[in-house]
Amino acid sequence: MLEHVPQWLGAMLRDVRAGHSGLVIVNPDLNVGPESLELESPAFAYGARLPERFTADGAGVSPPLVWRDPPVGTACFALIVEDPDAPATHPFVHAIVWNIPATVRRLAEGAIVGDGKGTTAGDVGRNSLYTEGWLPPDPPTGMISTSMSSSFSR
Repeated sequence: MLEHVPQWLGAMLRDVRAGHSGLVIVNPDLNVGPESLELESPAFAYGARLPERFTADGAGVSPPLVWRDPPVGTACFALIVEDPDAPATHPFVHAIVWNIPATVRRLAEGAIVGDGKGTTAGDVGRNSLYTEGWLPPDPPTGMISTSMSSSFSR
């Protein structure tokens, strides 16, 4: 989608960013508690560029994600994948998934897909383009955006 923005416009947007202060996980009204949960992907290293396979220039599938044991008392998980570096005033939402059972420790590659249910009972929610499932990163030509932040809460 954004790769069709002219290069000169992409270059102008280079310094436009929502920033990390707009991420859901830093919202003071969200009570995630003092405990944290380490979330990572075996497909790329921390801070490394997202492999093309997971972007709009590749297959556009969601990356595999893994995590360890959650804090005691965790009932289920919610995953929000946000991009604070997208050229927008708010972080760009790539995916929302909720009611992931507390016994689950991974999401396989390509697991974040729309199911068409559109219910609030727990499934895959809408991304920033109001479609269900994984919205692959697609920075405009002339702009390099590589970092993504994931919020995983109990």
